[in-house]
This record gives sequence, structure tokens and C-alpha cells, in this order.
Amino acid sequence: MGELVTGEAVALELRPARLPSRALAVLLDLAVAVAVYVAVTVALVASTSSLDVAAQTALSIATFVLVLVGGPVAVETLSHGRSLGKMACGLRVVRDDGGPIRFRHSLVRGLIGVIEILLTLGVVACVASLVSARGRRLGDVFAGTLVVRERVPFSSAGFMPPPPPWLAGRFSGLDLSAVPDDLWLAVRQYLARVGQLDPRVGWAMAERLAADVAARTGAPVPPEVPPPAFLAAVLQERQAREAWRAFGGAPAGDGAAAASVPSVPMAPAPAAPPRAPVAPPTAPPPATPPGGRPDVPRDVPPDGRSGTGFVPPA
Repeated sequence: MGELVTGEAVALELRPARLPSRALAVLLDLAVAVAVYVAVTVALVASTSSLDVAAQTALSIATFVLVLVGGPVAVETLSHGRSLGKMACGLRVVRDDGGPIRFRHSLVRGLIGVIEILLTLGVVACVASLVSARGRRLGDVFAGTLVVRERVPFSSAGFMPPPPPWLAGRFSGLDLSAVPDDLWLAVRQYLARVGQLDPRVGWAMAERLAADVAARTGAPVPPEVPPPAFLAAVLQERQAREAWRAFGGAPAGDGAAAASVPSVPMAPAPAAPPRAPVAPPTAPPPATPPGGRPDVPRDVPPDGRSGTGFVPPA
């Protein structure tokens, strides 16, 4: 992977295109240009048959220059470094500092390409691309350009390792609100590239980043926790809190605080006392008349025997 440095001293990681992909792109561009050149030449020959030989020769040279030189230059200028062949192969022409090319870059590449590609059948361009460390041909060297790959295959370089399982939830009580976004960005970039760094350099970067994070949170790094593991755990805690805020629910820190408070067992409610049985309602006693004697039915004799109308014989 090549590294370009811009005018602002920013390192850009780009993949320079190699000879096979560049050769395939050039062949596609030449096939299209030759097809257009042949079609234009046939049309000119049919329409200028009445002209003399000198005029026809001048038209042929003008057609050659316009189609095989001016066409690719115009296409690369208007598409910012992407011709038809480069679009098919996922390539692009950029400046040495990574910026887009302009007309002068495309013109220099096109004029020198006539010599090293058309007149020498691509031999000079192949040798120059093989000798160059970044696969540049002579046109790229004189124009100050570089052909890079836009479609980069997937790699595990951007994979951030998770923290160890024994650190899960350990830093849920940290106050991460004072940590600035640029420091979080530096932590993510370090964790994404930790596998590509030298062990000593990576460890020194982890210690410096962990110290910065600890100074903003107010809690020191535990001595038994390695700095890379501390950074991974703190970053995972921040991502968990952002997910809680995004999808609703209490923050992770509040949940941890609530979980740390012991629950007080509540005594069961006292049982209600048993209710006394209720006697069935009784009819009230008959009321006593004013005379003092209760009402007796007329058909009942004084001795209390019921009158049936039967009289025993004497």
C-alpha cells in the first residue's frame, strides 16, 4: 500500500495500480479509440473523395490527433482521471498529492502516451511501469500523476478488537462526557490499526491514549488492565451508552447504579382476622295489644287445643 503526503502533511493511504490492471485499462481505451477513429476515417474518405491528396492527408493527421490524443485527454479531464477503461477496471488518475488532475496533467500524459504507447506498442510504458516503485509510466512522471485503485478489496485492517470478557461492565460508572470527540477518533483509529503497528510503538501509543482518557474521566487506569484493553473497554462502554440513547431506555451507567443498590425485602401484609359468623335474621316478636293480652285466633280454644269441630260422646 502506497502512502502519499498532501501539502498539509496529511498521509493518504492509496493503492497504486499495477501493470496488469493498467494494461487492461489501456487496451480497452485503445479499442474504443480505434473504433471511433476508423468510423470517422471512413466517413471522411467518403465525404472528401473529391479533394486532392494533400488535403486528405491533412484531414487524416487531424483526425488521428483529435481522436487518439484529444479524445482521451478530454475524457480524463472531464471525468477527473477516469477513462472508460479505468472505470471498468476501478482505476483513477490523481496528482502526486492525491488531488484531482486538470487539463495540463491530462495533456502531458496524452502527448507522451503517443510515444511510449502508440509508437512503441507499449514497450516503453511497460518497462517504466515495472521499474517504478508505484507503477508509474513516463507520462505519469512528467505530469506528476499517479494511477490508483478505487475498488479496494475488503481487509480486516479496520476491525476493532473487542475488550476481554472479564472487563465487561467494569467501567460502566465512568463519566465519559468530558472526553472530546477528537480523542475518541484517535482511540478508534488506534484500535483499528493496532495489528499493523510495531509492538513497541503500539504499546507507547496505547499508554499515551489511555492516560489522556483517564485524565478526562478522573479515574486512573487500573494497574492490572493493559492500556489497549482499557481503551477497548472504555470505547465499548461509550458505544453502549450511545446505543441506549439512540434506541431509548436508561443509560448504561444508571442501570449499573441501580443494580448496585441492594434491594430491601418487604414484610408480607398481615392477614385479616377471621370474621365472626353472622346469625340469620329472626322475625320480630308479635306486638302486644293495649289490653295486655296477645291476640289469639278465634278458632283456637282457651286450652290451646285446635278446634276441629269434633265433639266426643258423653
